[in-house]
Amino acid sequence: MQITLICFFCFCSAGLSNHAFSQNIIEHAEYAPGPSRDYYVQTLVRIADPVLTALSTNELKKLMPVEKSPGAWDDRTHVTYLEAFGRLLSGMAPWLELGPDGSKEGLLREKYILLARQSIDNATNPESPDFMNFTEDAQPLVDAAFLAQALIRAPEQLWEPLDARTKANVLTALKSSRKINPYYSNWLLFTAMVEAAILKFDSGAADMVRIYYALNKHMEWYLGDGMYGDGAEFHWDYYNSFVIQPMMLDILRTMNDADINKEEEFKKVLGRARRYAEIQERLISPEGTYPPIGRSLAYRFGAFQLLSQVALWQELPENISPAQVRSALYAVIKNQAEAPGTFDENGWLRIGLYGHQPNIGEGYISTGSLYLCSEVFLVLGLPENASFWTDPAEDWTQKKIWSGTPIPIDHAR
Repeated sequence: MQITLICFFCFCSAGLSNHAFSQNIIEHAEYAPGPSRDYYVQTLVRIADPVLTALSTNELKKLMPVEKSPGAWDDRTHVTYLEAFGRLLSGMAPWLELGPDGSKEGLLREKYILLARQSIDNATNPESPDFMNFTEDAQPLVDAAFLAQALIRAPEQLWEPLDARTKANVLTALKSSRKINPYYSNWLLFTAMVEAAILKFDSGAADMVRIYYALNKHMEWYLGDGMYGDGAEFHWDYYNSFVIQPMMLDILRTMNDADINKEEEFKKVLGRARRYAEIQERLISPEGTYPPIGRSLAYRFGAFQLLSQVALWQELPENISPAQVRSALYAVIKNQAEAPGTFDENGWLRIGLYGHQPNIGEGYISTGSLYLCSEVFLVLGLPENASFWTDPAEDWTQKKIWSGTPIPIDHAR
């Protein structure tokens, strides 16, 4: 199957002057190594704090507002809480996995590590007021997978310290999601991600058929130039980054760690991910916006999970520097996090791409759904002394090209 994708990078704003485009980002102190990491951390904590504070005290269902899109399928209260928790923790996990230390940031991590562990207990304990739904309707399969992904991404901080009772409850909750049949699409990877966590933490109980089937179908659905179909067809949206490529990478790495040799397949999938990350970096406009294409735009900057994960794994293509990715993602995060109406008066996320735009949400969107935005923060799993955080700020591709700076020619791979 051949698909030709024609990408249009037309994001110039009439209100911006050529001078605005030509200003090098290094001139802005906020993009410097120290301040930019601080901003990433502060924004992640701002997003996470209401969820983890409430859930750690068994008050998430009591305190979290449930905003729905105008066309919501139902009241979403039976699924929204696991959405908020699983998605948030999946994006936070690499930062938490750095562990506590005596620095200001390390002490902050310690606080949220402890909140996260208690939240895992409360979310999976059948006797808890905040025990979450892992079986009713189809949606819990999705967010059981994100919770599983969080545990895979931070085993030293989010799994190993749990007591035996909590570990048993987590595994029971994940296994209970098996009753949900996935759609013939990216949903196959949700079943595989749940089984990958079971493989890692209870290896004899993993259903390997679910893992192999999901991976094999997605290898069939590869369309070329770094892109997979969502099923056999191409969907021009961000699901290659929201779900498909990050989950394939994490599942295959988990299999390799379990001595199931998938190294050749892993290298192939990683090579495709590097190409898609390259495309994602080029999608970011000089002013830090990106095309509002396809489903689930209310996940905001979670659209750049794959770019963040490839940077975290230090696998960026040679023509993309870590510093330009740091600067580009900073611009995207700042644009959307600081748009008026993004948060309510108590710090909970509200539906929208830029600020509060309820109509942008599909029927499955509610407050909990929005916490997939945390996936952009995977790069915080790189320690402060990594070049991603220490190199001087650098313009990203579109900022370079629209100021007249030569850039490498792009071509399909």
